[in-house]
Amino acid sequence: MRENKNIIVYPGSFDPPTNGHVDLILRAAKIFDKVIILVMTNINKKSTFSIKERLEMLDTIVKKYELKNVVVDKYTGLLVDYIRKHNINLVLRGLRAVSDFEYEFQMVLTNRKMFHDIETVYFLPDINWIYISSSLVKEIAKFGGDVSCFVPKEIVEVIKRKFNKNKKWK
Repeated sequence: MRENKNIIVYPGSFDPPTNGHVDLILRAAKIFDKVIILVMTNINKKSTFSIKERLEMLDTIVKKYELKNVVVDKYTGLLVDYIRKHNINLVLRGLRAVSDFEYEFQMVLTNRKMFHDIETVYFLPDINWIYISSSLVKEIAKFGGDVSCFVPKEIVEVIKRKFNKNKKWK
């Protein structure tokens, strides 16, 4: 198989995208010829935002930063099937904590068993975002807290509308 060696796929639920996600996207865009942000369905999580909403939020972010080598795509199924179909073998993942490592270790070995050509590249988010997760952002928003310092400003209104808790937001 001839892989597209300068293309990397960044899979995730991005429910919603955080500044940590953006940090990884911006850094990957500087290193790789093409970055595919792949919005996927996680069957173990109940999504708050629809696939369409997540795609729109990510498209907004890509346009804001004028990332010509970054595209947003969606896929329901196994990541290995997507990368095999598109002749790609590089996957980008973020690591924030030891608990992430345990999950990622399991996933990389499982993916490798299903598709031995897959390679996973791990980035640590900037120290300012290493503790942030989409789940934490949703919890704060659900109770009317201000998430504007955790997500790109371009998507704050989308999150506000989803949770309809405007009174405490600045």
